[in-house]
Amino acid sequence: MDVDRQLSLAVSTVIFALRPHPISGRSVVSLPLVRRTREPFAERWALPGGWADPAEGLEQTAARNLVETTGVRPGYLEQLYCFGAPERSPSGRVVSVVYWALVAPEQTDADREADNVRWFAADELPELAFDHNLIVEYALWRLRNKLEYSQIAHALLGETFTLSELRQVHEAVLDRELDPANFRRQMESSGALVATDERVVGGRHRPPRLYRYDSAAALVDHGPLTEHHGLARAGAPTITPAGEDADHGLR
Repeated sequence: MDVDRQLSLAVSTVIFALRPHPISGRSVVSLPLVRRTREPFAERWALPGGWADPAEGLEQTAARNLVETTGVRPGYLEQLYCFGAPERSPSGRVVSVVYWALVAPEQTDADREADNVRWFAADELPELAFDHNLIVEYALWRLRNKLEYSQIAHALLGETFTLSELRQVHEAVLDRELDPANFRRQMESSGALVATDERVVGGRHRPPRLYRYDSAAALVDHGPLTEHHGLARAGAPTITPAGEDADHGLR
Protein backbone atom coordinates (compact mmCIF):
# COMPACT_ATOMS: atom_id res chain seq x y z
CA MET A 1 0.00 0.00 0.00
CA ASP A 2 1.26 3.47 -0.96
CA VAL A 3 0.77 5.27 2.35
CA ASP A 4 2.43 8.44 0.97
CA ARG A 5 -0.17 9.06 -1.72
CA GLN A 6 -1.80 12.42 -1.06
CA LEU A 7 -5.56 12.62 -0.54
CA SER A 8 -7.36 15.79 -1.70
CA LEU A 9 -10.84 16.91 -0.65
CA ALA A 10 -13.15 18.71 -3.07
CA VAL A 11 -16.72 20.01 -3.03
CA SER A 12 -19.06 19.83 -6.04
CA THR A 13 -22.72 20.71 -6.48
CA VAL A 14 -25.58 19.48 -8.65
CA ILE A 15 -28.08 22.33 -9.01
CA PHE A 16 -31.52 21.58 -10.44
CA ALA A 17 -34.17 23.94 -11.83
CA LEU A 18 -37.15 23.54 -14.14
CA ARG A 19 -36.53 25.10 -17.54
CA PRO A 20 -38.14 24.81 -20.98
CA HIS A 21 -36.71 22.02 -23.13
CA PRO A 22 -34.88 23.62 -26.10
CA ILE A 23 -36.90 21.56 -28.61
CA SER A 24 -40.23 20.55 -27.05
CA GLY A 25 -40.62 23.65 -24.86
CA ARG A 26 -42.02 21.60 -21.95
CA SER A 27 -40.58 22.07 -18.48
CA VAL A 28 -37.80 19.61 -17.69
CA VAL A 29 -35.31 19.21 -14.88
CA SER A 30 -32.17 21.04 -15.94
CA LEU A 31 -28.78 21.88 -14.46
CA PRO A 32 -25.89 24.25 -15.18
CA LEU A 33 -22.50 22.86 -16.12
CA VAL A 34 -19.12 24.55 -16.52
CA ARG A 35 -16.74 23.86 -19.39
CA ARG A 36 -13.29 22.77 -18.26
CA THR A 37 -10.47 24.91 -19.61
CA ARG A 38 -7.56 22.67 -18.58
CA GLU A 39 -6.54 19.04 -18.37
CA PRO A 40 -7.63 16.53 -17.39
CA PHE A 41 -10.81 16.47 -19.52
CA ALA A 42 -10.20 19.87 -21.11
CA GLU A 43 -13.26 21.15 -23.05
CA ARG A 44 -15.61 18.68 -21.35
CA TRP A 45 -18.52 19.88 -19.26
CA ALA A 46 -18.44 19.31 -15.53
CA LEU A 47 -20.31 20.10 -12.34
CA PRO A 48 -19.46 23.35 -10.54
CA GLY A 49 -16.91 22.63 -7.86
CA GLY A 50 -13.64 23.45 -6.19
CA TRP A 51 -11.23 22.42 -3.48
CA ALA A 52 -12.44 22.40 0.10
CA ASP A 53 -11.42 25.55 1.97
CA PRO A 54 -9.90 24.90 5.42
CA ALA A 55 -11.37 28.22 6.62
CA GLU A 56 -15.04 27.48 5.90
CA GLY A 57 -17.61 24.71 6.20
CA LEU A 58 -18.30 22.39 3.29
CA GLU A 59 -21.82 23.76 2.79
CA GLN A 60 -20.47 27.31 2.64
CA THR A 61 -17.85 26.20 0.12
CA ALA A 62 -20.55 24.60 -2.04
CA ALA A 63 -22.70 27.74 -1.97
CA ARG A 64 -19.74 30.01 -2.71
CA ASN A 65 -18.57 27.88 -5.63
CA LEU A 66 -22.05 28.06 -7.16
CA VAL A 67 -22.09 31.85 -7.04
CA GLU A 68 -18.55 32.13 -8.41
CA THR A 69 -19.07 29.71 -11.32
CA THR A 70 -22.76 30.09 -12.25
CA GLY A 71 -24.01 33.13 -10.30
CA VAL A 72 -26.85 31.05 -8.82
CA ARG A 73 -27.80 31.33 -5.15
CA PRO A 74 -29.82 28.23 -4.20
CA GLY A 75 -32.92 28.25 -2.02
CA TYR A 76 -32.27 24.62 -1.08
CA LEU A 77 -28.88 23.02 -0.48
CA GLU A 78 -28.28 19.60 1.01
CA GLN A 79 -25.39 17.15 1.11
CA LEU A 80 -25.96 14.42 -1.44
CA TYR A 81 -23.17 11.85 -1.14
CA CYS A 82 -19.42 11.40 -0.86
CA PHE A 83 -17.75 10.05 -4.01
CA GLY A 84 -14.31 8.58 -3.42
CA ALA A 85 -13.46 5.81 -5.88
CA PRO A 86 -9.63 5.56 -5.93
CA GLU A 87 -9.29 6.15 -9.69
CA ARG A 88 -12.06 8.71 -10.22
CA SER A 89 -9.54 11.45 -11.02
CA PRO A 90 -6.50 10.82 -13.26
CA SER A 91 -4.64 13.70 -11.61
CA GLY A 92 -4.53 12.11 -8.14
CA ARG A 93 -6.55 10.74 -5.25
CA VAL A 94 -9.58 13.03 -4.91
CA VAL A 95 -12.62 12.59 -2.66
CA SER A 96 -15.59 14.81 -3.51
CA VAL A 97 -18.31 15.77 -1.07
CA VAL A 98 -21.25 16.50 -3.36
CA TYR A 99 -24.19 18.77 -2.56
CA TRP A 100 -27.38 19.17 -4.49
CA ALA A 101 -29.33 22.39 -4.79
CA LEU A 102 -32.73 23.49 -6.09
CA VAL A 103 -33.68 26.92 -7.41
CA ALA A 104 -36.91 28.49 -8.62
CA PRO A 105 -37.28 29.37 -12.33
CA GLU A 106 -36.90 33.11 -11.73
CA GLN A 107 -33.38 32.46 -10.44
CA THR A 108 -32.22 31.23 -13.85
CA ASP A 109 -31.94 33.15 -17.09
CA ALA A 110 -30.99 31.59 -20.42
CA ASP A 111 -29.85 34.98 -21.74
CA ARG A 112 -27.15 35.07 -19.07
CA GLU A 113 -25.37 31.93 -20.19
CA ALA A 114 -21.78 32.22 -21.36
CA ASP A 115 -19.28 30.16 -23.33
CA ASN A 116 -18.15 28.28 -20.23
CA VAL A 117 -21.49 28.07 -18.41
CA ARG A 118 -24.52 26.38 -19.95
CA TRP A 119 -27.78 24.77 -18.82
CA PHE A 120 -28.54 21.20 -19.94
CA ALA A 121 -31.58 18.95 -19.64
CA ALA A 122 -30.64 16.53 -16.85
CA ASP A 123 -31.75 13.46 -18.82
CA GLU A 124 -29.83 14.48 -21.97
CA LEU A 125 -26.28 15.11 -20.85
CA PRO A 126 -23.13 14.72 -22.94
CA GLU A 127 -20.24 12.69 -21.57
CA LEU A 128 -19.02 14.71 -18.60
CA ALA A 129 -15.65 14.93 -16.91
CA PHE A 130 -14.66 12.45 -14.22
CA ASP A 131 -17.63 10.50 -12.76
CA HIS A 132 -20.03 13.45 -13.00
CA ASN A 133 -22.57 11.56 -15.14
CA LEU A 134 -22.94 9.06 -12.30
CA ILE A 135 -23.25 11.89 -9.77
CA VAL A 136 -26.07 13.56 -11.74
CA GLU A 137 -27.84 10.22 -12.20
CA TYR A 138 -27.77 9.63 -8.45
CA ALA A 139 -28.94 13.19 -7.71
CA LEU A 140 -31.91 12.75 -10.08
CA TRP A 141 -32.81 9.49 -8.36
CA ARG A 142 -32.71 11.21 -4.98
CA LEU A 143 -34.81 14.13 -6.22
CA ARG A 144 -37.51 11.89 -7.68
CA ASN A 145 -37.72 9.72 -4.58
CA LYS A 146 -37.71 12.62 -2.13
CA LEU A 147 -40.45 14.44 -4.05
CA GLU A 148 -42.90 11.74 -2.97
CA TYR A 149 -42.61 12.39 0.75
CA SER A 150 -41.22 15.88 1.34
CA GLN A 151 -41.88 19.55 0.59
CA ILE A 152 -38.91 19.71 -1.74
CA ALA A 153 -41.05 20.95 -4.65
CA HIS A 154 -41.28 24.26 -2.77
CA ALA A 155 -37.73 25.14 -3.83
CA LEU A 156 -38.69 24.83 -7.51
CA LEU A 157 -41.66 27.20 -7.20
CA GLY A 158 -42.31 30.80 -6.28
CA GLU A 159 -43.59 31.72 -2.84
CA THR A 160 -47.20 31.21 -3.95
CA PHE A 161 -48.52 28.90 -6.65
CA THR A 162 -51.64 27.18 -7.95
CA LEU A 163 -52.24 23.46 -7.53
CA SER A 164 -51.87 23.16 -11.28
CA GLU A 165 -48.41 24.71 -11.12
CA LEU A 166 -47.46 22.38 -8.27
CA ARG A 167 -48.68 19.38 -10.26
CA GLN A 168 -46.62 20.50 -13.25
CA VAL A 169 -43.52 20.52 -11.05
CA HIS A 170 -44.24 16.96 -9.91
CA GLU A 171 -44.86 15.86 -13.50
CA ALA A 172 -41.64 17.46 -14.73
CA VAL A 173 -39.53 15.88 -11.98
CA LEU A 174 -41.16 12.44 -12.19
CA ASP A 175 -41.33 12.62 -16.02
CA ARG A 176 -44.91 11.31 -16.14
CA GLU A 177 -48.44 12.70 -16.14
CA LEU A 178 -50.50 12.77 -12.94
CA ASP A 179 -54.27 12.69 -12.57
CA PRO A 180 -55.30 16.27 -11.63
CA ALA A 181 -58.20 15.25 -9.34
CA ASN A 182 -56.16 12.68 -7.41
CA PHE A 183 -53.24 15.07 -7.11
CA ARG A 184 -55.49 17.81 -5.73
CA ARG A 185 -56.93 15.46 -3.10
CA GLN A 186 -53.49 14.26 -2.04
CA MET A 187 -52.07 17.76 -1.73
CA GLU A 188 -55.07 19.21 0.12
CA SER A 189 -55.04 16.33 2.61
CA SER A 190 -51.27 16.40 3.14
CA GLY A 191 -51.35 19.28 5.62
CA ALA A 192 -48.30 20.81 3.92
CA LEU A 193 -50.18 23.48 1.96
CA VAL A 194 -51.83 26.65 3.18
CA ALA A 195 -54.57 28.23 1.06
CA THR A 196 -54.18 31.99 0.68
CA ASP A 197 -56.91 34.55 0.07
CA GLU A 198 -55.39 35.35 -3.30
CA ARG A 199 -56.44 34.08 -6.71
CA VAL A 200 -54.92 34.28 -10.18
CA VAL A 201 -56.63 37.09 -12.04
CA GLY A 202 -57.62 36.94 -15.70
CA GLY A 203 -58.69 33.97 -17.77
CA ARG A 204 -62.07 32.75 -18.91
CA HIS A 205 -62.70 30.30 -16.08
CA ARG A 206 -62.98 30.60 -12.31
CA PRO A 207 -59.72 32.10 -11.03
CA PRO A 208 -57.63 29.39 -9.31
CA ARG A 209 -56.63 29.88 -5.70
CA LEU A 210 -53.02 30.49 -4.76
CA TYR A 211 -51.35 28.29 -2.14
CA ARG A 212 -48.13 28.39 -0.21
CA TYR A 213 -46.22 25.79 1.75
CA ASP A 214 -46.51 25.77 5.53
CA SER A 215 -43.50 27.84 6.57
CA ALA A 216 -43.37 26.02 9.91
CA ALA A 217 -41.98 22.96 8.14
CA ALA A 218 -38.36 23.28 6.97
CA LEU A 219 -37.29 22.07 3.54
CA VAL A 220 -34.35 20.29 5.12
CA ASP A 221 -34.47 18.81 8.61
CA HIS A 222 -30.97 18.91 10.11
CA GLY A 223 -32.14 18.02 13.61
CA PRO A 224 -29.69 19.32 16.24
CA LEU A 225 -27.56 20.85 13.46
CA THR A 226 -30.36 23.11 12.20
CA GLU A 227 -28.93 26.34 13.65
CA HIS A 228 -25.70 25.76 11.72
CA HIS A 229 -27.47 25.44 8.36
CA GLY A 230 -29.91 27.38 6.20
CA LEU A 231 -29.71 29.39 3.01
CA ALA A 232 -32.13 32.22 2.33
CA ARG A 233 -33.79 32.44 -1.06
CA ALA A 234 -32.19 35.22 -3.06
CA GLY A 235 -33.24 37.19 -6.09
CA ALA A 236 -32.25 36.22 -9.62
CA PRO A 237 -28.49 36.68 -9.94
CA THR A 238 -26.26 37.27 -12.91
CA ILE A 239 -24.55 34.19 -14.32
CA THR A 240 -20.89 34.82 -14.92
CA PRO A 241 -18.54 32.59 -16.90
CA ALA A 242 -15.75 30.54 -15.42
CA GLY A 243 -12.61 32.34 -16.52
CA GLU A 244 -9.82 30.88 -18.61
CA ASP A 245 -7.75 30.31 -15.48
CA ALA A 246 -10.66 28.93 -13.45
CA ASP A 247 -10.17 25.59 -11.76
CA HIS A 248 -13.91 24.90 -11.31
CA GLY A 249 -15.36 21.56 -12.29
CA LEU A 250 -12.03 19.92 -11.51
CA ARG A 251 -13.38 17.27 -9.26
